Amino acid sequence: MSNSADSPDRPARSHLRPVRILTLTVFALAGLLFWLSFDTARGTNLRSDDSMLRLSDLIQQRSHKNGAHDERNATLREDVEGLAQREHGSSKAESDKLKALEKNAGTKQLKGQGVSVTLTDAPPNATAKVPGIPEPQPNDLVIHQQDLQAVVNALWQGGAKGIKVMDQRLISTSAVRCVGNTLILQGRVYSPPYKVTAVGDRGALNKALTASPAIQNYLQYVNAYGLGWKVDQHEAVTLPGYSGTVDLHYAQPVKP
Repeated sequence: MSNSADSPDRPARSHLRPVRILTLTVFALAGLLFWLSFDTARGTNLRSDDSMLRLSDLIQQRSHKNGAHDERNATLREDVEGLAQREHGSSKAESDKLKALEKNAGTKQLKGQGVSVTLTDAPPNATAKVPGIPEPQPNDLVIHQQDLQAVVNALWQGGAKGIKVMDQRLISTSAVRCVGNTLILQGRVYSPPYKVTAVGDRGALNKALTASPAIQNYLQYVNAYGLGWKVDQHEAVTLPGYSGTVDLHYAQPVKP
């Protein structure tokens, strides 16, 4: 038997080329990744609804906790103010000046006549109510940040002395923010319907609501798709004082 590599009695062994080696390596790594993924997930659904529910519950718990902190903060602030006045004393003029500043800052209760505006999502199965209007998209059926902000801006424009959104008083640093159709206001989370209440001259407030171009645009969607819009008149209404912190951490005085 010949030992020659070219002998016809034994087929020559083919050599592994670098490309084949690379291919085998890729498949081996892919198999390893699949196994690691399976081992991490342990056969569970990584996008399970349970995890989303747990996250929603956590957000609600934190929102309630923030509300409790705000209430305690308001009580402690009143105690500190009382102790400071008792310790240092103040003239009637100084006391009146302090009360006026607190009123303008929104940290004290405010009573008077006013109006409230309630905005509500349309039914999820809503269809066009006006001939010639296209069928609604999902975004057409929910309250957006711009809608809430339009109401707040109009009420300020109408001379509101104070405004609350849901159960919270707005101050100069308040920001109305929505994520999807969920309102996040001063560390607390709310779902629709949304209620905005203002204290002030009702005639001026109603006039400002009617004159707002942004609200006029919103009312077109009310008529077309059934979004909620309700304005209530109040002979007397009470707004709570702002109970959160009023410290500014990033503001700087303007240099002359």
